Amino acid sequence: MKILAIGNSFSEDGTRYLYQIAKAAKVNVKVVNLTIGGCPLRLHYANSVENKRAYGMQLNGMTSGFKVSIREALLSDEWDVVTIQQASELSINYDTSQPYLQYMAEYIRQYAPKAKLYLQETWAYEDGSKRLCKTKKYNKTEDMLADVRTVYHKAAEDINADGIIPSGEVMYELFKRGAGKIYRDGSHVSLGLGRYALGLTWFAKLTGNDIMDTPFDDLDEAVSADEMQVAKESVRDVVFGCETE
Repeated sequence: MKILAIGNSFSEDGTRYLYQIAKAAKVNVKVVNLTIGGCPLRLHYANSVENKRAYGMQLNGMTSGFKVSIREALLSDEWDVVTIQQASELSINYDTSQPYLQYMAEYIRQYAPKAKLYLQETWAYEDGSKRLCKTKKYNKTEDMLADVRTVYHKAAEDINADGIIPSGEVMYELFKRGAGKIYRDGSHVSLGLGRYALGLTWFAKLTGNDIMDTPFDDLDEAVSADEMQVAKESVRDVVFGCETE
């Protein structure tokens, strides 16, 4: 499976371990992430119109050192999946997405006509963090997630997306279960547990494979076996909807 993410630091968080998780599960994938920090759909649109080489290209979770345009990346391979997303702070307001979202969906389908188009649902900021309070003055993580959820479901419907990668739902599930350190700065996920859970989410959603026996555990930050188990259970229950009693 060949996966191209057009995003920002949140898609970097989501794809950091995706290749390694798949490899450990003996699933052959190629993962490319195009990133500009904080990049909103509006800027993706402008860069597409100008065919601008503005994106750092990450291959299989690692920086490549190359700069590319979205068009170059789309034409560089026959992708199975292409993902897009709005910048996290704008993901609470659907009006910020259009007309850029519609344009990007059409652009992707023009240059990668065989690819399935997915949205990565971004996540709410950490409960009690300054950024959460500054963003529409939310009091709780769940309040922000409710708005994010509404936006992404409307977005998926409007562009007839093939699916939503439920990263926001998984992060909230981890929070509810007291999984451990899942944020590193109040908005980006932790380098260990947070990115691990998101990698599992992408893998489970895009491949449909079970993740409970996935052996990969070589993370950039120490995570206990118990925390990994909570991450797997959270992803399983969100993606496959099979919560245990």
